[in-house]
Amino acid sequence: MKQLIQNLQNGQTILEEVPAPQVKRGAVLIQTRRSLVSLGTERMLVEFGKANLIEKARQQPERVKMVLDKIKSDGLMPTLEAVFNKLGQPLPLGYCNVGQVIAVGEGVTDIRIGDRVASNGPHAEIVCVLRNLVAKIPDNISDDEAAFTVIGSIGLQGVRLLNPTLGETVVVIGLGLIGLLTAELLRLNGCRVIGFDFDENKLRIAREKGILAANPAAGTDPVKWVESLTNGVGADGVVITASAKTDEIISQAARMSRKRGRIILVGVIGLNLSRAEFYEKELSFQVSCSYGPGRYDDDYEQKGVDYPLPFVRWTENRNFQTVLQLMESGLLDVKPFITEQIALEEYQKIYGDMGKGGTIASLLVYPEKSSAERTVRHHDISFAGRKGVVGIIGAGNFTKMTLIPALKGGAMQGANIKYIASANGLSGTALAQKHGIAHSTTDYHEILKDNDVDLVMITTRHNQHARLTMEALKAGKHVFVEKPLAIFEEELSQLLESFQRAESLSVTVGFNRRFSPHALKMKSLLGDAPMNVIATMNAGFIPANSWVHDRAVGGGRILGEACHFIDLITYLTGSRVTAVCMNAMGPQATETTDNASIMLRYENGSTGVINYFSNGHKSYSKERIEVYSQERTLILDNFRTLEGYGFKGFSRLKTSQDKGHKTQFQELIKRIQTGGAPLIPLDEIINTTQAAFAAIRSVKEGAWVLLT
Repeated sequence: MKQLIQNLQNGQTILEEVPAPQVKRGAVLIQTRRSLVSLGTERMLVEFGKANLIEKARQQPERVKMVLDKIKSDGLMPTLEAVFNKLGQPLPLGYCNVGQVIAVGEGVTDIRIGDRVASNGPHAEIVCVLRNLVAKIPDNISDDEAAFTVIGSIGLQGVRLLNPTLGETVVVIGLGLIGLLTAELLRLNGCRVIGFDFDENKLRIAREKGILAANPAAGTDPVKWVESLTNGVGADGVVITASAKTDEIISQAARMSRKRGRIILVGVIGLNLSRAEFYEKELSFQVSCSYGPGRYDDDYEQKGVDYPLPFVRWTENRNFQTVLQLMESGLLDVKPFITEQIALEEYQKIYGDMGKGGTIASLLVYPEKSSAERTVRHHDISFAGRKGVVGIIGAGNFTKMTLIPALKGGAMQGANIKYIASANGLSGTALAQKHGIAHSTTDYHEILKDNDVDLVMITTRHNQHARLTMEALKAGKHVFVEKPLAIFEEELSQLLESFQRAESLSVTVGFNRRFSPHALKMKSLLGDAPMNVIATMNAGFIPANSWVHDRAVGGGRILGEACHFIDLITYLTGSRVTAVCMNAMGPQATETTDNASIMLRYENGSTGVINYFSNGHKSYSKERIEVYSQERTLILDNFRTLEGYGFKGFSRLKTSQDKGHKTQFQELIKRIQTGGAPLIPLDEIINTTQAAFAAIRSVKEGAWVLLT
């Protein structure tokens, strides 16, 4: 299928061939008929992409500060690499989609195949959209009209926050598409509406809708005009739907408001507020968030948990429904806003010159039939007779920044990667094109059933690791799975059964620290004597709403990241964990804490302490390991410098930061090609995973948990 994307690095807008998505639980699959181009938002993205690096930095000063902070903590070259990789990531365009449902995911009961729906899906021939972002279209509304549903809800949410009453005077600053929709919704609410814009075509349509509209460029002073129309009282409310960098707009909004007036910001403007202007009138100011309550809430959008209507009357989905109801009744007429209808293949007629005046709403028209192929071939490569052929499931940051560069560079001499699978098809397609991967797909089963593939590498979110590992083993594939191996203990017993049935197949977990040159040197220096190991992870803060903290998706950072150091200590001691205890910070510590100390007891008498903290300063080393044994000490700082005290013939090893990814991948593929022994013994993988589970279990029990 085809999808419109924006390249933020070179500014190109591209109609890309990508695999069609599959329907997932709690979502519906839609074949698109129309999509509305949001000229304000999408023009901003296109212009940002076309800007040079200096102009990009000027447009996003807050990002510049983040980059400077990252340079201080990670260094210049890693930071630049991260920035360019981020800019090179394709960005899907569009969020106003209309189409017909062609598949319904598990858990969706009120939408059927064949229903016409409006959604926030992108500009793509086939889209998969979660249920709470989809609304059924009444029969008497055309596809063209229904395409205004989502953008109309943005204006509606601004109106709801303003909470106007019958007869109030409200000013709308910026009469673009959202501004015109907002003004019309205010009129339907019984308000007298005043509007400002610089485009005469938009002003003409506004006046035809009964809006008192004026052009400041024609000599009208906005503040004085509002005062004259309100007998010196001022506007009861102001809704700002403009997009501009100047602070003058917020100043004008304050000066034209009555005492105790309300100002709602829907657009994007400069926000250097004058305290005096707001103080003297006791003005209220609020920023409107997109479509309404539920936006950016994973429980609502991703998990489909609706807000109870008696307590949250208007959610984003109920706003969608309201806009459609207003169209159905004939109260909201959007047809005058349609400037042009362009076939999808001729998209450059819109995006080639998004700054042209007079355009209000552009509609993309889609072909009646679209390709629903879930696998796209990008490079004509033969894998017949090759060993160690790889299929990758997951195309996120780890795959992009670490896995593929390691597989394709240096000593690997270009691994044989036949497939890369991603949920939406776009990220996998970008990586396939960039790195010479033969196929991108949205159906990982294509990888499992292909006899050419020897090794499946799983880099998805953590909740999928155990299931995909078992499926790959059942399909007769060797497996590399990123840590953690599992996020629930019951999955371990199922995995063990799969291991036992999968003769001659290996499973490797991404415990890469043991493969670092520094860790290998430490192992050779220490020998088999008992030791005390202290590992400190200055992990850094991650927002509480991140999927990593979700027990059912990420498992928490102890399971997902601290497990690295349980494995490293196991490797250094050459022993197995027999008992675990974890103490977490705070009186309400939970199993998803990310501020804790883990104590490990080993069979051979060694001890380990893992300090996993997220409340440290980012400029301090992220990872530090200290080992004490036989009156000798090793200090490893951030996998860059290893210092020894008391070791004959060794005092210091310094290299570039290397956490062992490349070595691990290289050794893994070599062993698969030659039929060698597993890279990490299975019992060590299981022991490490059990110890991580024991750690989070001990938080509530407040005691040691025995593994033997």
